[in-house]
Amino acid sequence: MAKHILYVLILTLLCQKGWSQDPQFSQFYANPLYLNPALAGGALAPRATVNYRNQWPSLSANFVTTSFGADVFLPNYNSGLGVLVTMDSQGLGNLKSTDIALQYSYQIQLNDVTSLRLGIQGGFASRTLDYFGLTFGDQYTNGGLQPGTPSQDPFAQGGPNVNYADFGSGLMLYSDWYWAGISAHHLNRPNQAFSTVEEARLPMKTSFQAGLRIPFGGYTYLGNEIDKEKTISPAIMYKKQGKYDQFDAGLYVTIEPLVLGAWYRGIPFKQYEQGINNHESLIFLAGFRQDKFSIGYSYDATISTLGASSGGAHEISLSYVFEPLTPKQKRTKSSKKQLSCPKF
Repeated sequence: MAKHILYVLILTLLCQKGWSQDPQFSQFYANPLYLNPALAGGALAPRATVNYRNQWPSLSANFVTTSFGADVFLPNYNSGLGVLVTMDSQGLGNLKSTDIALQYSYQIQLNDVTSLRLGIQGGFASRTLDYFGLTFGDQYTNGGLQPGTPSQDPFAQGGPNVNYADFGSGLMLYSDWYWAGISAHHLNRPNQAFSTVEEARLPMKTSFQAGLRIPFGGYTYLGNEIDKEKTISPAIMYKKQGKYDQFDAGLYVTIEPLVLGAWYRGIPFKQYEQGINNHESLIFLAGFRQDKFSIGYSYDATISTLGASSGGAHEISLSYVFEPLTPKQKRTKSSKKQLSCPKF
């Protein structure tokens, strides 16, 4: 009888209309392909990135997200190509998603100091649902639970899955000392529902990114100073998905090879529900850049009602930029087009 009640409960949940939000990264500039398709090829050379985030590790309802990105710039075509794979696991691994996206960007030199990049993205996503790690009667013997015992119950054989196409676009305007970009994901609002009874459309996500790159200590961007950068970079990001929005504001201090950063995430004057504030976290970053390799670690200190007991969020980023596709002596002009965005 209890099993039948459980069946009804699960089916009821599956038939309800659901609302979903994208995973987020605190080091969003260290995951450029995830942030904005216009950033594909932004390093003006082949590049590989890996990002890992574990949010609220002290809770059973935590989120673990990993992404792998690779992109390249094609100077003869003023174009960038990128591929991004994002894997997300929620709860105890019960809800998992995998997204694979291809990206194309085109770079336009507006004048001697300003460039514009336009990007598009097309991808394929898959979501699977495991029924909460349930066990059933025929998996138990006198010796206890036998996990390898095949159950005759259909729910013990796994859960449903859904596949869908997903599209996005973006643009980025920048010079040596500033950048400003917008991006839009899930333009087609794909249906993520596991049930055919109701739709669960993924809301479109839009974001705005902007910042300044201010040199200090005699740093002028000239000659070989790119290898010993000394800059302060205040930056912001605003994003909205469905009825929820979020604002990030912070500061990077770069003294090669070290990068330090501090951020605030939240909208302090806005409440989604009565009595619940919209302060989310304070973020602290430490990064190291050596030649073409970058590694960063950040910690989100939770200041929302979840409190410190959630465990905050830990995030690690890795990046490596390979040799450009064109000889160095031919890169003098194109080097002026390099993105001024931070690397973390």
